[in-house]
Amino acid sequence: MTERNITVLGGGGVGKSSLSIRYCFGHMPAGYSPTIEDSFRKQTEIDGDLMLLQILDTAGQEEFVMMRDQWIRSADAFIVVFSVTDRRSFEGVDEIVHAITRARDVESAEGVPIVCVANKADAVGEERVVSADEAADKVRALACAQYVEASAKDNINVADCFEHAMRVHRRLVPESPEKSKLNRERRRRLGMMCPVL
Repeated sequence: MTERNITVLGGGGVGKSSLSIRYCFGHMPAGYSPTIEDSFRKQTEIDGDLMLLQILDTAGQEEFVMMRDQWIRSADAFIVVFSVTDRRSFEGVDEIVHAITRARDVESAEGVPIVCVANKADAVGEERVVSADEAADKVRALACAQYVEASAKDNINVADCFEHAMRVHRRLVPESPEKSKLNRERRRRLGMMCPVL
């Protein structure tokens, strides 16, 4: 089984924990409780590959920004979350993406597995202050790999956020030929096994 680390970053109150808990456990957490650092594990199958995802849910409050480089260095892929009901969180995406590229010592986000997620996409009318077009334009300008509109509350595209992160990682960080051959052989052997009921 392939193990991968996904780090979830974003401002305070944007729904990072809600997305992570909804994906891992299938329910919304009750109320809002600021996170310092939480870790979740989820076994899943993505495009035929069995994966164990280690999801690091990080603090969004400014007083924990010094811990961000450590969180970034341990990740295989990133989910950067903002709320469509909070313009400040949307404007903070630039700084988070630049922090990722700086910690990874790369010029731009182009080669880094970053999925930008517009959470609370269930918001209607004047509640929504960031349009889908504006958000997609920013994601393109920052050279992030993928943009997803999601709602942890209504369970819209929640799994897509994490699965796209792994697909992007696979595309940008391909397996070595030896590891790829080993994984193909392992899948072939598993397919030949007789299931026990």
